[in-house]
Amino acid sequence: MFEQPHHMRAVVIVFGVAVATVLVAAHLPKSVAKLAGVRSAQAAPARNATSPAVPVAVATVSRADVPIRLTALGSVTAFNTVTVRPRVDGQLVEVSFREGQSVKQGDRLAQIDPRPFQVQLEQAEGQLARDQAQLANARVDLVRYQTLWSEDSIAQQNVTAQESAVKQLEAAIKVDQSAIDNARLNLTYSRITAPINGRVGLRLVDVGNVVTAANTAGIVVITEIDPIAVVFTLPEDALRTVLPRIRAGARLPVDAFDRAGAARLASGTVLTVDNEIDQSTGTVRLKAVFDNHDQALFPSQFVNVQLLADTERNQLVVPASAVQQGPQGAFVYVVRDGRALVQQVKVGTTEGDRVSILDGVRAADVVVTDGVDRLRNGAAVDVRR
Repeated sequence: MFEQPHHMRAVVIVFGVAVATVLVAAHLPKSVAKLAGVRSAQAAPARNATSPAVPVAVATVSRADVPIRLTALGSVTAFNTVTVRPRVDGQLVEVSFREGQSVKQGDRLAQIDPRPFQVQLEQAEGQLARDQAQLANARVDLVRYQTLWSEDSIAQQNVTAQESAVKQLEAAIKVDQSAIDNARLNLTYSRITAPINGRVGLRLVDVGNVVTAANTAGIVVITEIDPIAVVFTLPEDALRTVLPRIRAGARLPVDAFDRAGAARLASGTVLTVDNEIDQSTGTVRLKAVFDNHDQALFPSQFVNVQLLADTERNQLVVPASAVQQGPQGAFVYVVRDGRALVQQVKVGTTEGDRVSILDGVRAADVVVTDGVDRLRNGAAVDVRR
């Protein structure tokens, strides 16, 4: 096998390079032209396209009264709660109430065996009758002794002794009358009655047990539930709004809502404000009174409270969704001539889905309420009502 000469291999290499160069030169102008055309197509819309109008929802700035409501967490509290205890000792022979029953003041709740107290009453009455008879006899003797002494038939000492006997019997009659009154009082106490209007709780003692006046547990607990109170706390700064109106005699309305704050349970008015601020929390307690005919409020129940502290009259209001927050504070988009313009505003009171505006807009201005996330200052808008 013969080896190729070196000059022949060099010729072949040079020929291959030349062919490759020709092929590249033939295709390169077309590739460059194609790439340039793509770039021109992408750049052309950027130069010629106009931004489309942003669809938005709007609302008109209006004037309305804006209530100032203060919210708090409160606890339902009964005006009066009484533990009914026996005032005399004895066996409980009757319970006249049903657990959970509503009672009136003076209704009979229970009966303690009255026979021992009836016997004491009869004994006291008998003692009184005996002493009254002795007093009548002593007074007759005193008259006779005075007659005899006037005739100088007896000594003065006998008259004086009889006068003392009469006075002793008169004092004994007073003691007897006190014993009668005490026996009648005990007989009255044997009949246990309701001291207040309210609702009785669970029975604490059963019939047949011996109860005593020293027993602190009692027979039953009565809670007054109509009317009923709610105690709640407000920040001390709220006193600047609340106190002047209370001192002026205003009856501030209060609404009590359930734990979720969805259902209104009752409506009432502020009764009073506590006389000191809790320094540990910076709050002050208030008490409101509610009519509770339907018993919607229950003692020790937790409720959400809304207090109508005041009402701002004839305020500029916008939907709360129209107010946005930016680096310079609150602002709204005002629609003018088909464009949304940024307008800085000063926000007042928020009530539900409405916000009062203190400065920055005028009545009848149109503000954007929906679609603000796609807006820029001066952007064209498509108003959709």
